[in-house]
Amino acid sequence: MEAKFQIQELLGIGMTLIVLVIGLAYGLEVTSDVQDGMTVDSAQYNATGSGIEAVAKIPTKLPMIVTVIVASVVIGILVTYLYKSFA
Repeated sequence: MEAKFQIQELLGIGMTLIVLVIGLAYGLEVTSDVQDGMTVDSAQYNATGSGIEAVAKIPTKLPMIVTVIVASVVIGILVTYLYKSFA
């Protein structure tokens, strides 16, 4: 069985990352707007603040996620090339 890799398959990964970043950005903005309409020092206000802090940590991990994806693709290409060369 021969595995084939096409560079067009990376488009889906790229689009997923773009949608993730846009969703996080708008999610943070909406959550912040909701928090602005709440009474300060209420349980809901504090919970919304904790949610904003939690969601804001995800974009800081995106460079690592992208690095892992790129490394996986490069390793996959190398393994495929080496397998064809020595098989």
